[in-house]
Amino acid sequence: MSLAQVGKGHVTAPAIFLIETGRTRPSLPTLEHIARKTGKPVEFFLADPSGMSDETHDGLVELERMLLDGREHEVIELGERLLSLGSSAHRLGHIRYKIAQAYLATGKPDQASGLLQQAAAHFEAGGDILMLAECTGSQATLAYMTQKPEALELAERALALCRSLNPVPNTTEARLLAVLATVHIVNHEWDLATRYYKDAIDAAGSLYDLKRLATMYNGLSIAYREKGQIEVAARYARRSVVLLEVLHDRIALARVENELGLILMAKGDHQAARKHLDRSLDLSEETDLETGRSHVLLSLCELSLQEGHIDAAADFAEKALRLAERLQEGINIAEAHMWLGRVADQRGDGAAVDREFDLALHGLAKFGSGERLLRCHGMYAEILERRGDLERAYVHMKQALTASRPGLLRELSKPVERAGSA
Repeated sequence: MSLAQVGKGHVTAPAIFLIETGRTRPSLPTLEHIARKTGKPVEFFLADPSGMSDETHDGLVELERMLLDGREHEVIELGERLLSLGSSAHRLGHIRYKIAQAYLATGKPDQASGLLQQAAAHFEAGGDILMLAECTGSQATLAYMTQKPEALELAERALALCRSLNPVPNTTEARLLAVLATVHIVNHEWDLATRYYKDAIDAAGSLYDLKRLATMYNGLSIAYREKGQIEVAARYARRSVVLLEVLHDRIALARVENELGLILMAKGDHQAARKHLDRSLDLSEETDLETGRSHVLLSLCELSLQEGHIDAAADFAEKALRLAERLQEGINIAEAHMWLGRVADQRGDGAAVDREFDLALHGLAKFGSGERLLRCHGMYAEILERRGDLERAYVHMKQALTASRPGLLRELSKPVERAGSA
């Protein structure tokens, strides 16, 4: 743009020249006019006073220390005060990023969303590729926490940004590989999840901090449990619990206790499973952790059904449904309906079974992965078969096969067709 185009309607071309060459400082209205004309945030034009130690600079150092110590609520309080002081784009981006990290760590993704968007805009405008990669990785974390489909695309973009740097920063690469692995956990892609977690551990070497290592051990325990390798899963889950106990990280511990409870349930040890699931629920309530709590409630529902406690199972499923609806967790809403369908089956209420599974299947088709949809179709087909409704059971079994492997039914039908023609 020419000087005249930038200044048009507000200031003269010579005035823009003086501002551009640093010979004069613009007023705030003039700066806002320049920002509108160039399509940049106002903060983009505010240089960072490099090397100077002031309240904002010292505050950033303190924010980093607080995050490492797990003092998330103090990070949010100090960060908001630093934002109110006004600063350069460089600093505002970092402050907003750190506040967002604190919100994510305390299970409050909605509060983190806008901060991450603003921070990413700062880093992109300033050409800070490393921090843009970190910020995009956090956006991927937010997306899988809120069950948004763009989580995988964001995680892959973050990793690509990191790997475009020369040299590639190992700690950031390891962190982003772990984010990508977690997205595959959420998508029920167990082999990919274990591969990326192991890549993350290899990339980090001896530099990994204990909290992130505990998180990866938990992810590996989930993947191995779903792959049917229960003993391996239990080993990783217990490693994660030990590290988190040492770190006194009660929020992360709430999630890992849930996973260990599911592993013990798979082993048939209901008493030990209930102990860990109850602790997970207690920790999530003590720490005011809402995101993920519906998972724990659904785990307790499943355990109660296995133990034959139908009323307790119904209560857990209904609580999970109300919480998931309030937090707009689409997949958890669908899974709550699935478990309510199982409860209705135990009570002999066929109409409620059909209603709940219809809601579950519709929700999973919209939000869920093929793995979840497969499981739901399979459950419903089993119930319909026991009810004697073989025709509908067959339809849902076909849907389960399709969800498991698209095109499988066509493959299976080919030999039959050839035999018939022969």
